[in-house]
Amino acid sequence: MKKMPKWADVLLIPVINLTLAFLISGLVIWAIGKDPWVAIKTMVQGSFGDSRGLGYTLYYTTNFIFTGLAVAVASHARLFNIGGEGQATIGGLGVALVCLALPWPHWTLALPAAVIGGALFGAAWAAIPAYLQAKRGSHIVITTIMFNFIAAALMGYLLVNVLKEPGNMAAETRSFPPGAHLPTFHEMLAPFGIAFNKNAPANISFLVAILCLIGFYILIWKTRLGYAIRAFGQSETAAVYAGISPVKITVIAMLISGGLAGLMAINNVMGEAERLILNSVEGAGFIGIAVALMGRNHPVGVFLAALLFGFLYQGGAELALWESIPRELIVVIQGLVILLTGALDNMVRAPIEKLFLTFGKGEA
Repeated sequence: MKKMPKWADVLLIPVINLTLAFLISGLVIWAIGKDPWVAIKTMVQGSFGDSRGLGYTLYYTTNFIFTGLAVAVASHARLFNIGGEGQATIGGLGVALVCLALPWPHWTLALPAAVIGGALFGAAWAAIPAYLQAKRGSHIVITTIMFNFIAAALMGYLLVNVLKEPGNMAAETRSFPPGAHLPTFHEMLAPFGIAFNKNAPANISFLVAILCLIGFYILIWKTRLGYAIRAFGQSETAAVYAGISPVKITVIAMLISGGLAGLMAINNVMGEAERLILNSVEGAGFIGIAVALMGRNHPVGVFLAALLFGFLYQGGAELALWESIPRELIVVIQGLVILLTGALDNMVRAPIEKLFLTFGKGEA
């Protein structure tokens, strides 16, 4: 039986979906009296035109890589983890407690400890929905949604009543010690004589995210655990017949997923804010769902999708600043990308697949 070529599935269809999303977005921009060509030029220039814009784009990309991988690893086990927002929030608590616990002498010591703290807290927050799904049959979507709200409420309580610095009106912790400061791209590239804007928030967390992409590939496609996760995701009945425990795989996949979401905090909490603040995740947990969907749960796809959403975030901010286009319209553009690459994917996929099969270009 023939099927559509792999390259068409992973490349052609996403490109068509994105083209449609940007065409519709252009019509919306034109409808409110703005020039779509100027808008896209402003977005590209503001995101990649200089090191400041690139630094912000890569900062957002780093967040989305972590949350996209979190959703992707659960998806391979056919678990729809939409609790990345809460897991990243609690991961931020873990990073903050680690950073505030000691007067760290250097970031090379603080970063590994913060990685462990963020991953452990994120995994712990995912453990309860995982247990309820595996042992009690509770739907993972419902429980992870509720845990997002619980995490937000818990963080508000802790920052107002427990962790807030005395005398400070803002609901935030005190600043982390200087030894917990992560090097920014400006500081990393200066020894090589490469100038990079010192105000851009992109930092060494980006390299940690790249390592996670590589680790994700090795885990899912090169290890026995990854094989068990994929087998369970393809067919629970076949997996059980092969001796794979559904409870074990469900819990392990969700723990890894929560840990990856919690790792996002080393970028936004430790790398950018350098203290724990309210709403530090800023919706990146939800964007991770779109990133994983668009990236087909593959590390290369997740990276490209995260970069696209980083571009949309930074380019959208530039549009609002220079073209007076409402921020809400940027959300509409992001929504169109998510809609066409996720929910309406089959609208493009079905006719393209039919074309390939009709003209005999499919793979056997």
